Amino acid sequence: MLNIVLFGPPGAGKGTQSERMIASFGLTHISTGDLLRNEIANKTELGLSAKKLMDAGQLVPDETVIGMIRNKLSANEEGAGFIFDGFPRTVAQAKALDELLSEKGEEITLMIALDVAPDELVKRLVIRGETSGRSDDNEDTARKRIEVYNQETSPVANYYKEQSKYHPVDGIGTIDEIFNRINSVINRFSATVKKNNFELNRNLV
Repeated sequence: MLNIVLFGPPGAGKGTQSERMIASFGLTHISTGDLLRNEIANKTELGLSAKKLMDAGQLVPDETVIGMIRNKLSANEEGAGFIFDGFPRTVAQAKALDELLSEKGEEITLMIALDVAPDELVKRLVIRGETSGRSDDNEDTARKRIEVYNQETSPVANYYKEQSKYHPVDGIGTIDEIFNRINSVINRFSATVKKNNFELNRNLV
């Protein structure tokens, strides 16, 4: 399976690129926000538990989110792989995800990180706010969100760097240009895997 963590700060373009990757590689999209809404709408045990916490203004614990991801993985075991969008957000979540995938004989293949300068991120978020009417997409809020990301989420990149799975991609350019860079990373990885498997099989003969 091809299991990709799509990584990047608010405004980096993860949503747009994840759609292209899903269409191109046949991946199943896993967004924790979508999972939460789906579990709550279906009134599952996990969904009801999460809703109770959210209604009380509390954060949904990692074990609940992981439980939802486990359900999604189990429902799509025959697919080509998964793209994790917006998760993991912390090193603890990354470790929990590794453990979950390991239970199924799988692992994260790559982390693809969209690299965009802070000022460009703020510009994008402000423009998005002007066109979408989202009140949280203003300059002050955008800078605060990016700061929180840098403090809490960026250490996840180091976690995957230690596993040699971190691959930064320039997030500036047209949608097609950025996707072509992502595509190149995935194709290079696939070519390396095929080469290693060929050499392994040749040595076994």
